[in-house]
Amino acid sequence: MTLLRTKLLNDDFVITVEITPPKGPDVTSMLDRLEELKYLTDAVNFTDNPSARMRLCSMAACKLALEMDFEPVLQMTCRDRNRIAIQSDLLGAHALGIRNLLVMTGDHPMWGDHKESKPVYDIDSSIMIKLVKNLNEGKDLHGNSLLGKTDFFIGAVVNPNAEPILPQLKRFEQKLKLGADFFQTQMIFEIDNLKRFMDFANKFDRVKVIVGLIIIRTKKMLNYIAEKIPGVIVPRWLIDKVSRLNDDDIERFGIDFASEITMEIMENKLANGVHIMAISKVDEVKKFLNCIKIRV
Repeated sequence: MTLLRTKLLNDDFVITVEITPPKGPDVTSMLDRLEELKYLTDAVNFTDNPSARMRLCSMAACKLALEMDFEPVLQMTCRDRNRIAIQSDLLGAHALGIRNLLVMTGDHPMWGDHKESKPVYDIDSSIMIKLVKNLNEGKDLHGNSLLGKTDFFIGAVVNPNAEPILPQLKRFEQKLKLGADFFQTQMIFEIDNLKRFMDFANKFDRVKVIVGLIIIRTKKMLNYIAEKIPGVIVPRWLIDKVSRLNDDDIERFGIDFASEITMEIMENKLANGVHIMAISKVDEVKKFLNCIKIRV
């Protein structure tokens, strides 16, 4: 059983981080960052061509993390593969020792750096959860028997910021019933949105939720997220507040802002952990953990 699975099932608070693999075969910088993060966090998610921009594949990054004794989470989207390729890749990932999985539909190529690419979307993320559940039971998507069973810890995504929220809640319930073991949220900027979602989620047994956060570094970063990242809703008040700060104050504010949200989550037991997205420097993570008085 993986550390992430064990801690979530034991209701321990987890800290995970997100790393975007390099756009190229040189993994030196990524490995250096992993080495620094190794004893700070419980697991690292490797993105799967985020925003439809081509990168080193998540599976290779996960395998490199395993070789460093660092627990990875494989992200897999429906955008680039049909159901045959998805099942094949998942069997390959399992053979390499990868057990944690986060499935998502994936951003359309129109957002990326290969806009002429044909999107696949043979299945959506809900069907992929069913597909992985079948693999865990020793069957393919059509019920044909496999040589052995996989043992994936199945993660799914949810967006508590969505307006209207009802379609998200229905998708969440569907994913839970299809076999999702845990959920990771889109970036949270307002705690009330998380509370609204958790009021619904807590009606179901065994729900494990990891809250997505970012550490705001610059005005440019926040504006890019607001304008270019699909599914992310940055509140106007936050953009206005950051726009009035100088660069040094923004960095300090970003750490404090993420820490305050995390402390409220921990103190009120709103969720099972936090996931720090889009990290730039390991120092950001260290400062964040120091603010919430954990591990540093």
